[in-house]
Amino acid sequence: MNRSLRAGLALGTALLFAAQPALAAQPARWPQAASDLRADPAVRFGVLPNGMRYAIRKQSIPPGQASLRLRIDAGAMMETDAQQGLAHFLEHMAFNGSKNVKEGEMTKMLERLGLAFGPDTNASTGFGETIYMLELPKTDPETVDTSLMLMRESASNLLIEQPAVDRERGVVLSEERARDTPGYRIVKERLAFWLKGQRLPQRMPIGKVEVLKTAPAAQVADFYHRYYRPERAVFVAVGDFDVDAMEAKIRARFSDWKGVGPAGADPEQGKVAPRGPEAKLMVEPGAQLSLQIAWVAKPDLSPDTEAKRKRDLVESLALATLNRRYSRLARGANPPFIGATAYTFQQEDEADVAVVSVAAEPGRWAEAMAAAEQEQRRALTYGIRQDELDREITEMRALLRTAVAGANTRRQAELANEIVASLDDDQVVTAPADDLALFEEAVKGLTAATASAALKSAFHGGGPLVFMATPKPVEGGDAALMAAFQASQKTPVQPPAEASAVSWPYESFGPPGQVAERREVADMGATFIRFANGVRLTVKPTKFRDDEVLVRVNVGDGLLDLSSTRQSPSWAASALVEGGLKKIETDDMERVLADKVFGARFGLGDDAFVFSGSTRPGDLPTQMQVLAAYVAEPGFRDEAFQRLKTAGKTIHDQFESTDSGVLSRDLSGLLHGGDRRWTFPSREEIASAKLSDLTGQVAPHLADGRIEVVIVGDITVDQALAATATTFGALPARPEAPAVPEAAKKVAFPKGGGAPLVLTHKGRADQSIGYVAWPTTDYWADPQRARETAVMSEVLSLRLLDELREAQGATYSPNVGVNHSMVWQGWGYVAASVEVPPEKLPAFFDDVAKIVADLKAKPPTADELQRAKSPRLERLQKARVTNQYWLAELSGAQFEPRRLETIRETIAGTQKVTADDVQRAARTWLKDETAFKLIVRPEAGQPK
Repeated sequence: MNRSLRAGLALGTALLFAAQPALAAQPARWPQAASDLRADPAVRFGVLPNGMRYAIRKQSIPPGQASLRLRIDAGAMMETDAQQGLAHFLEHMAFNGSKNVKEGEMTKMLERLGLAFGPDTNASTGFGETIYMLELPKTDPETVDTSLMLMRESASNLLIEQPAVDRERGVVLSEERARDTPGYRIVKERLAFWLKGQRLPQRMPIGKVEVLKTAPAAQVADFYHRYYRPERAVFVAVGDFDVDAMEAKIRARFSDWKGVGPAGADPEQGKVAPRGPEAKLMVEPGAQLSLQIAWVAKPDLSPDTEAKRKRDLVESLALATLNRRYSRLARGANPPFIGATAYTFQQEDEADVAVVSVAAEPGRWAEAMAAAEQEQRRALTYGIRQDELDREITEMRALLRTAVAGANTRRQAELANEIVASLDDDQVVTAPADDLALFEEAVKGLTAATASAALKSAFHGGGPLVFMATPKPVEGGDAALMAAFQASQKTPVQPPAEASAVSWPYESFGPPGQVAERREVADMGATFIRFANGVRLTVKPTKFRDDEVLVRVNVGDGLLDLSSTRQSPSWAASALVEGGLKKIETDDMERVLADKVFGARFGLGDDAFVFSGSTRPGDLPTQMQVLAAYVAEPGFRDEAFQRLKTAGKTIHDQFESTDSGVLSRDLSGLLHGGDRRWTFPSREEIASAKLSDLTGQVAPHLADGRIEVVIVGDITVDQALAATATTFGALPARPEAPAVPEAAKKVAFPKGGGAPLVLTHKGRADQSIGYVAWPTTDYWADPQRARETAVMSEVLSLRLLDELREAQGATYSPNVGVNHSMVWQGWGYVAASVEVPPEKLPAFFDDVAKIVADLKAKPPTADELQRAKSPRLERLQKARVTNQYWLAELSGAQFEPRRLETIRETIAGTQKVTADDVQRAARTWLKDETAFKLIVRPEAGQPK
C-alpha cells in the first residue's frame, strides 16, 4: 500500500528524509490482529516467546538471492542528553567486534561471501529506529547461516570496548561533517519551528559533536543494553528459500536472546502546542529559496483500518488535484514560482502536518508565496471539479493495476523494505490486489464534493506556520514574511477556469515501416531488426519483472556530434521533455494520457542523444508514440527553458556551499581536459543562455541522426516490432551516419605529476576532499586488461578502507572508482578520494602512495583477491537478471558488435583475474608522474 509521505532524518550510509518509526516499543503482535484489513497472505508473520517478531516471505525472483533486515525500535529519540548521537554511533559499532567475531572481521566475512560493503552491507539510524540490512547474493547454507549469526551478534553480543569506540570517533565525525549542509541545517531549523517545545527537534540522529568526541564506551553500552532487546526487534527475511527452514533458523538463532539489565523507557515527546499564525525566516547562504506554509495538529494514532485507508485515499486524490494546478502554474509563461506542492504526513508520533511547499527565486518570494496560497485557497473555497478528480482516479488506478500485474516479480529488497516501512506507524502489510480492491471501493461513486471536503479537512491544526529559508537576508525579517502572507490572504480569489478539451495528436506517423533485415542473437535472447527507413530495433523479451517494459531510443552520436569548444547544453536537457510537443503541451499530454503508463526522459550520452521511458505491455504503443513524437516534433517551448534558467540562478551558490558540491560541479570537466562538452556552465553562461543554445545543438541531430530503438522486458518480439513499425519505422528515411573521424574520438586527460589543483568551497572550515586519478586507456584497447584494472581498483578500495577507516578512523567512506571508455579513444582512469579535515589531506596522499607502492611491490593475498572479486562478480550476476542491465548493455550493439562480446566475456574474464594480473595493472597505471591530484578545501575564514 502506498503510504503517506513522512518527514524525518535518518543517518547511516545515507541521509534519509523519509519514513520514520513510531516511538513506543511495539507490542508482541502484528497490527492485523487489531485491524479489519487482511495481511498479505504471502508473508508469514510470527512472534518468538521472548517478544521478537519476524516476517518471512518466499520470493524466488531473482533466483538464489535474499534480503534480510533487523529493525530495532530505538533511535535518537531514546538518547539522554549525554548520549546525543550514540544511537547512530552504536550502529557503527555493530560492524566492529562482538562476542564471537573479532574486531574488523565482520565486513571481511561478508565480502568473502560476495557482499560488498555499502551496497549489500548497510544500516541506518533514524529518530526512533535502527535498521540493519544485508543483501545476500546466494541462499546457500553458509551464506544464510553466517548472515543470521552476524545479525544476532549485532543484536545482543557487541563488546563495545573503549579502544574500538575511540577508533570509530573519526569515522562518525567524518559523517557529521559530510552531512552538515545547508539543506540539513534548514531541516533542523524547520522541524524546531514546526514542533516547538517537542523532543524530536532536539534529537537529530547525528547528535552533538562534543558527545561524539568524548562519550565513553559505557554510555554507548548503556544505550545498547537498554534498547537492543527482543521485544523491540523485528527480523525480516525475503528470498529464495524454504519458509519453514528459514523460520526454524530464525527461532534457533534468536529464541534465547534476553535483554540485559533494565529496559529503557520510552521518551516523553511533548504535546503539540496550540499555535496561531507565525512566521520564521532563516538565512542560509548556499541554499535555494524554499518556503513552506504548514498546519500542525495532534497525531492520529488510530489503528490501520479499511475506513482509515479510504479516507487517506480520498485525501491523496484531492491533494493531487491541487498539485496538478500548481504544476500548470509552474509550466506557464512567466510562472510565479519554480515549483509548488501540497502534502500531508505524520512526523513520528509527534504531529500530523499539512504543508504547501514552494521553491522560488529569491527576489520573487512574496509573489511565489501569494500564488501558492491563493491557489490553495481557491481550491478550498470553490472546491475541485469532477473532471479533475476523475483524472487523478484514472492515473492512480493505472499505477495500482501495474503494481498488481508486477506483484509476483517484485525484488526481494523492495518487499523487505515494504515490511520494515510498515512498522513505523503500525500498518498492516497488504497485497497489491487487495490495495486495488480497496481503492475501487473508495472511488466508487466518489464525488468532487466529497473530495473537496477532504481537501479542506487536510489543512487543519495550528497555524498557518510560514517558514522560509533564503540565501540572502530579507528586510523586515519574520514580520515582513508574515505581512506578505497576510496580504495574500486578503486578496480575493476567483473560481478556476474550466479545462479545455484535448486529444492525443500523435497516434499516426504514416504507413508502418517495412522490415528490411531481421536476425537472432540466440545466446543473448535478442533480436536485431532493421527497417527500410534505416531505423534499428533491438528486442530482448524477459521475465525478470512482470508487466515491465523499458524503452531506450538512441539518436545521432550524442557528444561526439558536438563541439569541444562550445558549452554543452546537457545542463538544460530536461527542458526538451518539459517543453512538450509541437501539437500538445506537457500538461495536456499528461491529461489526455492519464490512463496510460509511460515515461519520457532525455539526456546527452557520449555517443547518442537518448530518450527513454518505462511502460507496461498494453501501453507500449503509447510509449512509442510519445518518444517518436519527441524525436520528430519536440515543442522546444521557451517557458520550460526559462524555468530551468530560473532554477539555475542560485545553483553555483548551492554547489559552493559544500566540498562535495564543488567536486560534483567541476570534476567531469577537469577529467576531460576542460572540454566544454563536460564542463558546467558559469553563472554568466546560465544567465545569458537562450533556448537556441539547446535547439541549435540538439535539433539538427534529432532531425537526421541515425536511430536505434532498444526494448527490453515483458514483451514479445512481434509486439515490439509492431509498436516500432507504426512509430519510428514510419518516420522519413534516416541515412546511415558517416563514420565518426578518429580525431573526434580524442579527449584529453589532465596532466599529472605536479602539486594538487586546489578548489575552494564556502562551507565549514573542517570540510575538505582529497582526490587522485591515474589515467589508463579505453576499454577496447584491451578488454581483459580493463577487467584486470577493475579488480585492481577493488583491491585498492579494500586497502584504503582498512587503513583510513578501520585503522585510523579518519573518514566515513573512502571511495575508489574506475572508468574505461567505450567511446573516447585512449581515455580511462582509476581514482581514489576521501573526505577529511584539511589538515589531514597531506596524510591521505601519503597513505595512497604507500598503499600503491605496496601493491606494486607484491600482489594481493589470496584472501584479498577473493574479497575483491567475489562482491564484484555477484554484482555482475545480480545485474544480469534485471531489465536495466540489458537495456544498457544492448544499447549501441547494432552499430558496435564488440559490445556483444563484452557481455559474453565480462564474468568469465573477471573470474580469471589473478593476483599477478592485479599487481601488473597497478604497475602499469598507478604511476606518480601521471597522477592528477585535486583538493577541495574551504575558503579562508570559514567557520567550523
